Formats: sequence, structure tokens, C-alpha cells
Amino acid sequence: MHKFLQIVGIQLDTTSHKEKIISALGGFLGIFLILQITDLFVGAAAGALIVASMGASAVLLFAVPHGPLSQPWPLLGGHVISACIGISCRLLIADTFTAAAAAVGISIAVMYYLRCIHPPGGASALSAVVSGSEVESLGYMFVITPVLLNALVILLMAFVFNYPFSWRRYPIALADVYKADTAVKSKHGQLGRIPRRDLEYALKSMQSFADISEAELEKIYQTATEHNRAMRLTSKDIKLGHYYLHGKNDDTGVIRRIIDESSDDKNMIIYKVITGAERKRTDAMSRSDFARWAKHEVIFENNEWKIKQD
Repeated sequence: MHKFLQIVGIQLDTTSHKEKIISALGGFLGIFLILQITDLFVGAAAGALIVASMGASAVLLFAVPHGPLSQPWPLLGGHVISACIGISCRLLIADTFTAAAAAVGISIAVMYYLRCIHPPGGASALSAVVSGSEVESLGYMFVITPVLLNALVILLMAFVFNYPFSWRRYPIALADVYKADTAVKSKHGQLGRIPRRDLEYALKSMQSFADISEAELEKIYQTATEHNRAMRLTSKDIKLGHYYLHGKNDDTGVIRRIIDESSDDKNMIIYKVITGAERKRTDAMSRSDFARWAKHEVIFENNEWKIKQD
């Protein structure tokens, strides 16, 4: 089942109900304003295709406000540059199908090189070709009104609407995730930040566009690393009479029990192997070395070994 979900692209849902509702409300308000502006300049019928591209932008700005595709330059550059390309293709290529395909294809390439990939920009390029006589009569003015104006309106709405929520402020440079003082801390101390060159190397090694910002990638790394560290046992966690597991909690894992400790040196312990190939063997080591070996403390309950929960 897990493999099937991966193949069809169903990802882990990490958003709360609150976050989903906030995103939906933001999208509603943003598009409501866009519809009013578009109707003023090109009318409701011709504006339908134009607003469709802004609807896609609303999903990005309000549901994924920190994504690279959602930031101000991709939003403005993606729509405006693609609209220019769309109008040019409409004027220079007689066949509508060819003009529409060329507008989208060229827009993708240009957005790549100008670092402003914004998927709805492809829709702006397409709408410039197929929206009818109203858009044709506007010519390149179509790029200013309604495309640029709409993009500016939804940009302003994203800034104002998301600002009260510190964890989702837009653009990402204003959000908590981007601030230098939000490095994760715990009993293990503060984690060091990943050098920019290493982040760039990791992203480039993927050899395709990664829809995650450097700040978010670093935050994910820090949080995951700290969680891993927090789960590790320390020498203080190693107690007389307790059981500890190395490996997975199955037939391949090894469990040891602390059976004694040195009277001269409390850091030295004696353990007995409970499961595994060396079952019943006893040996000694320091508490700190044992803590590095152990992954979890376990208890025997209902005829099975279970990882002890804090």
C-alpha cells in the first residue's frame, strides 16, 4: 500500500485543520478581488481564462506560501513575462494551436532561465493566445491590465492575509522559518547551520527543480536531526536492571540487560545479552559507550518486547 501511494503521488499530510481553513479563506478573498478587477477591464467572458491562471496562483500563495514557486519574483515574473510571450505568439503566429503551444513552451524555458518558474504563468501565456477578440484588442496592454494588476493584487493580499500568522508570513523572508534565531535547541545544544554551498550542492544534485526553499530545507534538516538526537539515550538513561535494544524491535534486534555496576567506577557496567546470536553472554563497558550502542529502552509486556514510551 505504501508503494502504491508513492506511485500515485499521495504524500504525507502534515497540515492541521486550522491551516487548511486559513488557506481556503485566503484563496477565497484573493480571487474575489481578482474577479472584480478583471471584469472591469476585459469583461466576465474573456476574463474567465485569465482568472483561471490567478486561481492557480491563489493555491500556491495561500496553501504553499513558503514554496519557491510562490515567492514574489516567480509570481510577478512568471505571469508578466509569460503574458508578453503569449501576446507576441498571438501576433506573430497565424495558427492558433501552434501559437498557443509555442507560448507555453517558450514561457517554460524563459521562466527557467530567469529563475521565476510559476506554473500559473503558463496559463497566462495560453490565455493571451486563446481568450478572444477582447484580449487581442488590448494588445500588450493586456500584460499591464489585467495580468500585472491582478498579480500585484494577489501579492498584496497574500502579504496582508498571511502576516498575522507568524509561521506562514509571506514572502518566506518574513516568516519564522527564515529567521536566524530560530535554530533548534535542546539539551544537546544548538545545531550548527548548514553552509549555503552544501545546500546548493544538495539541490543541484537532484538535477531537476526542487519545490522547496533553502530555508525550509535547512529547517527540516535541523528539526529532523534534533529529533534524532533527542531520541538517543545518554549515560544517565542507562540504569541497573533495565533492558535496552540495538536495531529493530524484531528477530534481528539485540537486547541487553544491565545486571551490575562497578562499585569503584559508577560509569562501568556489566550487561547480559538477552536476545541475538550471543544470547546469555556477559560483558562490561562504560555507560557512555553502552548509551551509544543502545537505540531504545524496552520492556517485556504481554509476552513480547515493547519499546518503552516516555
